[in-house]
Amino acid sequence: MTTGSSRTSSPPATGGGISTFKGQDRALRADRLGTTGLLLSVLAATAPLMVVAGVMPTTFGVMGIVGQPLLFVILGVVLALFSVGYAEMSRHVHNAGAFYAYISRGLGGTAGSGAAMVALVAYNALQVGIYGIFGFEVSGLFATYLEIELAWWIPALLAVLLTGALGWLKIDLNARVLGVLLLIEVALVVIFDVAALGDPGPEGLSLHAFNPDTLSGAGIGTALCFCVAAFLGFEQAPVYAEETSRPHVLVPRVMFLAIGGIAVFYTISCWAITVATGPDAVVGTAQEQSAGLLFFLTEGLLGETFTDVLHVLFVTGMFAAMVSFHNVVARYAFAMGREGLLPSAFGRTTSASGAPGTGSLLQTVIALVVVAAFALADDKPTGDPTAPVLHLFTWMGNVGALGVTLLMSIASVSVVAFFVRRGAAGTQFWRLTAAGLATVALLFIVVYTVKDFDVLVGSGPGSSLNWILPGIIALALVIGLVQGLVLRARDPEAHARIGLGNEAFQLEKAAESEH
Repeated sequence: MTTGSSRTSSPPATGGGISTFKGQDRALRADRLGTTGLLLSVLAATAPLMVVAGVMPTTFGVMGIVGQPLLFVILGVVLALFSVGYAEMSRHVHNAGAFYAYISRGLGGTAGSGAAMVALVAYNALQVGIYGIFGFEVSGLFATYLEIELAWWIPALLAVLLTGALGWLKIDLNARVLGVLLLIEVALVVIFDVAALGDPGPEGLSLHAFNPDTLSGAGIGTALCFCVAAFLGFEQAPVYAEETSRPHVLVPRVMFLAIGGIAVFYTISCWAITVATGPDAVVGTAQEQSAGLLFFLTEGLLGETFTDVLHVLFVTGMFAAMVSFHNVVARYAFAMGREGLLPSAFGRTTSASGAPGTGSLLQTVIALVVVAAFALADDKPTGDPTAPVLHLFTWMGNVGALGVTLLMSIASVSVVAFFVRRGAAGTQFWRLTAAGLATVALLFIVVYTVKDFDVLVGSGPGSSLNWILPGIIALALVIGLVQGLVLRARDPEAHARIGLGNEAFQLEKAAESEH
């Protein structure tokens, strides 16, 4: 397996992993993921049922966007353009640091250091935010079926501990867990789609939701900000590059399969909702039912038992997303520890499973602290049922989405810089054009995300949260850039290794052998 750019070949693997200059504990275990395992790990992070039951009703109801299915088509095109350059970059750079490794190769180590900190904060925010809605839904199930009043933070904290335990296990086990949960929830949504399209509402099989005139309401920019979070997860494939047998083949393949599958799945499911209610009534129905829209529709179309099962799978789907994002955060911490951007302890794997155990522990501790803080702020006897959803989930989810969208836009710029500096602008012209178009579209979404953050988190135009929450990403970027500048001044050799990952150790070993 190649672990760096194409210019350096790896030494023979030993013990099922990569032989490195720093030792076996500095390498993630190779050959653990094939196409199916990698695809399932990536798709699990998208939490399809959470998107269909949560994001779609919110976009319909709060933003009044009837043409939401068309938005998913537009975003699918934008992210496909992004993936063209991103996938090509993955053929040359195999590093668990993914985003920051690519940005380092294109724009330099200091930019890479800034991107690394943004990635660490953004993916932590996305992962931790899900605990809010998870706790809310689990407590709701206990109240409905067992008549037990359970504070939301109890299942949330238990989920933190269980997710952390899985993080210590092999990624192939996690992939199996994620895969089973993912396939079941996708199957249930497909059943709803077929039922809705087979028994349409009063306006029949209307295609009105695909009319560009329907893109009105709170504004297309704001709606794009909200919907882009539904796609997050597909970009994680390169994070697992070091754990696949043929990363230059599998990573691009999985990314295109993921983005294509996600776009088609969301577009059809969103259209099915408009067909079930009728395009003219979808906004009003969503405002009335809120996050219960999907369950309201399935109960009428498929019965109470199906809806009960859907509620349970809604919870397991969120758990799958938590595990997937946890794995990504652990691998970013591992890559940063290996390259001196975090303490060296984070750059070692566990001897038993080859997983980035210290990074997994870091993510678990962060999740415990944040969930506990929100729990302490919730002083009602059984908790305020709206607080974890409107605060923990919404605040952290949008902070994370902003950070990842910013990283995608910078990564697109770095793709262009990388191939231009290698003298490959001519041969890669169409890929660089796609990357340029993606940059413009993604920066448009970033600007609107910051501009309309009050709409996204429901804080109101005068709230300090409108600059504090986006400021988290800005602060992470500044801290990372300063760290990169300090490292360049104090240890130029370490600065030069940012983004090289395991290849840096191979280069050091080769240099030593020459002396």
